[in-house]
Amino acid sequence: MTIAEIEKETHSVTEKKVRHKYGKLTRKLISEGISITTMESCTSGQIASLITDTEGASGVFDGAFITYSNDAKIRQGVPAEIISKYGVYSAETASAMAEACRNAFHADIGIGITGSFSNKDPRNKDSIPGEVYFAISTENRTESFHCTLPALASRKEYKFMTADMIADRLSDFLNS
Repeated sequence: MTIAEIEKETHSVTEKKVRHKYGKLTRKLISEGISITTMESCTSGQIASLITDTEGASGVFDGAFITYSNDAKIRQGVPAEIISKYGVYSAETASAMAEACRNAFHADIGIGITGSFSNKDPRNKDSIPGEVYFAISTENRTESFHCTLPALASRKEYKFMTADMIADRLSDFLNS
């Protein structure tokens, strides 16, 4: 996405709109029997929460990982070599996160999210505020995405904007 597209989307992203999207997506997952899981860093479990806010989600959602640190990602199956070679904030790490959680929970879909919102991460030199990487993984393919978010007023706004973009890509995945 371009910065102009993201800024335009920022003004239209509301918590109510995002929650509606996830309700619709989760009901589709339930009706089609498609299981899903997440490994989240910067969103801190927000995607998992949005999925499980829909009644019946337990039929398609067994659990998820919140892996805020590099070590936590590695403990949950992200190869240390990927983080070392590409950095924790990269498409490769997001893809490894999506694949690792999908494999850990034997889910049909895994979503991995890594990035920095408004602050530079003092533990990782590759941290660029506003840079987010996420990936969606199925047995047949893993696709990664990158976006640069504009400055927002709160972490909650960053989480919901990121969740909104992931919902759109997940919807594309389910419809392809």
